[in-house]
Amino acid sequence: MAWLQLIIDTHPERANAIGDWLEMQEAQAVTFLDAKDTPTYEPKPGEVLLWPDTRIIGLYDADHDMEALVSQLHSSGLLASSDKIKTEQLEDKDWIREWMDSFHPMQFGQRLWICPSWRDVPYPDAVNVMLDPGLAFGTGTHPTTALCLEWLDGLTLNDAQVVDFGCGSGILGVAALKLGAKHCVGIDIDPQALLATKDNAQRNGVDSQFDVYLPEHQPQVQADVVVANILSGPLLALREVITAYCQPGGKLVLSGILAEQVEKIEAAYAADFDLAPAKIHGDWARVSGTRR
Repeated sequence: MAWLQLIIDTHPERANAIGDWLEMQEAQAVTFLDAKDTPTYEPKPGEVLLWPDTRIIGLYDADHDMEALVSQLHSSGLLASSDKIKTEQLEDKDWIREWMDSFHPMQFGQRLWICPSWRDVPYPDAVNVMLDPGLAFGTGTHPTTALCLEWLDGLTLNDAQVVDFGCGSGILGVAALKLGAKHCVGIDIDPQALLATKDNAQRNGVDSQFDVYLPEHQPQVQADVVVANILSGPLLALREVITAYCQPGGKLVLSGILAEQVEKIEAAYAADFDLAPAKIHGDWARVSGTRR
């Protein structure tokens, strides 16, 4: 089935009202995107942040009268003169197949490869993590995940106890186990993430070594290695919780941090950790250290 898209570039102050209007005009889906690839900080509780240049896409059936729709939108009073509107046909594709075809094996560090579960591994003798991200974040393509994977590859993890705080797809914990760790505890607020983590652990033959928990059920353990690839707000708010998981002499890595946020994160964790120089990847950063 073919589709039509109505694309509107606008200011975030008008975006929600325009999105609501599109839904009332029988849009099959309404999507908000960043029109200019602008990094944003995480919102305060109850706050929804949109980008300074927000793109709204309304998806419509191919037989929808787009000229009439655009005319009605102009008459609605929701637009400003600076807003830009265009319509385009969306090619009918197998979007799942399209995404699968674009996801290729990726190397991190010297030993570690992340491989889609539907592709052959390029180097059978490498440390290969077979990944199906499913409904949870974490494929290795985002700089924050890549920074953590490279860091893990540089460690000696033999028989280590690991905590993956905010485990998502489980990619970091599974990678640690494949690199030689003995056991991993994964913690996430999203039950779907815990399902994805267990599926990926099973796919890689480490299911018996990877236990997952919601925060209200998280165990009290002290680990040799703690990874927390979340956001700077939770990293600051949960500093005591995250620190408590790391035993003296243990290793910690923090990511999901914008480069501009490094100083604040380092200041929060410096009391308990000897920190290495932060690693920057584009707009994103990694902070790591050893607990005193």
